[in-house]
Amino acid sequence: MSTDAPRAGGRADLLVLLGVAAIVLLADQVSKALIVASIPLNGRVAVIGDLVQLWHVQNSGAAFSLFEGGLVLFLVVTVFALAMITYFHRSFVGRTRWLQVILGVILGGTLGNFIDRVRLGHVTDWLSVGIGTVRWPTFNVADSGVVVGIGLLVIVLTFFSDEQRRDRAPT
Repeated sequence: MSTDAPRAGGRADLLVLLGVAAIVLLADQVSKALIVASIPLNGRVAVIGDLVQLWHVQNSGAAFSLFEGGLVLFLVVTVFALAMITYFHRSFVGRTRWLQVILGVILGGTLGNFIDRVRLGHVTDWLSVGIGTVRWPTFNVADSGVVVGIGLLVIVLTFFSDEQRRDRAPT
């Protein structure tokens, strides 16, 4: 058994989650506004030669431009994602605050692209990484938040969960 007492949670955990989400959402919306204001649609600006470029593109699909024009599908997926974030938040109250930080990153990213889809009918993507025609699909802060957040959540829950530590503890 673990000798660590559970940490008090509740309101502080919710504030961490919402605070981190607000920071990611703000970074996403400000970065997109700057790109729209400074680079013409389909324009490109080299940052690190051909390796890193700023591109101003509009994506009405999902990641990798899948499901172009599937606004209703994206809204349903967003509602499901928000329900899952709420479920995980409640499940993680009292555990390490890092779980709330990770959920906040996912929430901020989810809301960033959701706002664009509802307001504009598309998402503004702007970061392109690659060499020549071999490039990662163009993405934004919100995309990064969702992908990195989910990746970290999987890693933390797989390798650092309380149950994992208890199972490995000598008896």
